[in-house]
Amino acid sequence: MNNDELYIKRCIELAQKALGKTYPNPLVGSVIVHNGKIIGEGYHHKAGENHAEINAINSVENKDLIPESTIYVSLEPCAHYGKTPPCALKIKELGFKKVVIGAMDSHDKVNGKGKKIIQEAGIEAVSGILEKECIELNKRFFTYHEKKRPYIILKWAQSGDGFLDKDYKPAAISNTLANQFVHQLRADEHAILVGTQTALNDNPSLTVRNTEGINPVRILIDFDLKVTENFNIYNDEAPTLIINGKKEGIEKNIKFIKAEKENFLHNLMDILYKEQIQSVIIEGGSYTLLQFINAGLWDEAIVIRNETLILRNGTKAPSLNSKPHNVKTFRDNTVSFYLLNH
Repeated sequence: MNNDELYIKRCIELAQKALGKTYPNPLVGSVIVHNGKIIGEGYHHKAGENHAEINAINSVENKDLIPESTIYVSLEPCAHYGKTPPCALKIKELGFKKVVIGAMDSHDKVNGKGKKIIQEAGIEAVSGILEKECIELNKRFFTYHEKKRPYIILKWAQSGDGFLDKDYKPAAISNTLANQFVHQLRADEHAILVGTQTALNDNPSLTVRNTEGINPVRILIDFDLKVTENFNIYNDEAPTLIINGKKEGIEKNIKFIKAEKENFLHNLMDILYKEQIQSVIIEGGSYTLLQFINAGLWDEAIVIRNETLILRNGTKAPSLNSKPHNVKTFRDNTVSFYLLNH
């Protein structure tokens, strides 16, 4: 690994500190290096606050060193006025010696414009350093802007013999360690989705209880509004979208959105795109999960198996025709991670 890669790797580490907190903005980290020594670093904490480059610049004690320094940033510096002025202009104004960029930003407001501003100011700019890792860091952001839909993660827990429940009634499947992992997963993602049946059977709150973090946006697909307002999903703990066939409107933290059943998944993706949902965990029962699996509409799947639990009868767990790219063990539970294109 050469020096450029080493510093971009540090940018990625910094950026990851804000996972789940920057929506709708991407995760970005930045490092400033003078004569082989890091003199400043920063990352984007949350939307509306300073971008990574500005935080890194502000952390430099001796600003006189900046014209002889290289600034590293995991994503192309922005070129547009949003809630903050463009970072590319700030880099130009301070006259860095060189700029090293991890991944270019495919977002139409940036897309090469940031790098161009820097180069036209006579500053050397290099991009595509650890590009794959930098794109992976912002898989949610890139999927949302390029595919006009959220990044989709399927998740379920099954018994050793492949059931989601016992005799069609809820059963505790995963252990406390695996549960903690699930709560962290929720805190890292933007939204979480279930169907009518899961809401009725399990009465979930879909909030983050066993870990630090922000509650994801809750999404309930409930065409006939069978889930009544005394269910946990209607409590005031998180913003909630109820996708249904009957009504529109906003009541406190609950937004009702009407959708057509015909061509449903396509309509759902449009709704979530308009609502600016960048990633969603599909936690909903077998029917909902199978709709996504059969349509090939997912990016990642996370399957928790309790190897020692035998339920013998109930709802069969879905199956994926692919091999996991990673497996973690939490005592008697295994968690397998799948990627659609693997």
